[in-house]
Amino acid sequence: MAEQTPEANHSEEAGMGGYLERITNSLADLDADADIGAMVEEALRAGEKAVNILRAMSEGMVEVGKRFERGEYYLADLVLAGEEMKEGLKVLEPHLEAGEVGKRGTVVLCTVKGDIHDIGKNLVGTMLKSAGFRVIDLGVDVPAERVVEAVRSESAFAVGLSVLLTTMTGSIGEVVEALRGAGLRDGVKVAIGGACTTPEMVERYGVDALGRDAVEAVRIFSEWAA
Repeated sequence: MAEQTPEANHSEEAGMGGYLERITNSLADLDADADIGAMVEEALRAGEKAVNILRAMSEGMVEVGKRFERGEYYLADLVLAGEEMKEGLKVLEPHLEAGEVGKRGTVVLCTVKGDIHDIGKNLVGTMLKSAGFRVIDLGVDVPAERVVEAVRSESAFAVGLSVLLTTMTGSIGEVVEALRGAGLRDGVKVAIGGACTTPEMVERYGVDALGRDAVEAVRIFSEWAA
């Protein structure tokens, strides 16, 4: 076999970097023609490390968040980026070493009992995964007891509760009381989010934070994990 020249090695490295740059830019630019899953597969076949691909995807989502905060993107754009990220993670996760996705800790997510809306919750979960968290998504219409079970069995350091219906906000208090009754409240942070949530609810139900959107939610959990 012919020995590779330094120029060849440099070309290969540039190509590898090119895969990562394409993935980051496609996510950041909401490229409708891009297939993130296929791009991840291509990068893996080219020999790129899975952790580097994850980092490239995360950088793309960070840029999406920045553009959202500047008013350049809207909620629909966040949802679109989140769906693209999920497709990429679906391909990538089997290639990641244990702990690479969950290295920043475990978060339990759910939509509270009596509420079946999940778009916001799903987006937060996807963005938390991209930020390095292990996410246990319990789904929708989740009773307080299941949250307690998940926090205990998964050693979660934080809980995210989503609620869209004003009539169901009392379920937030039920989760907090259940965690307290189980002796877990002091060791776990609780954040709420959803269209009907307000700063007043943070005090009323004894939670730790309110995230108004997925970008703010990731910032909150990141601060708690620091």
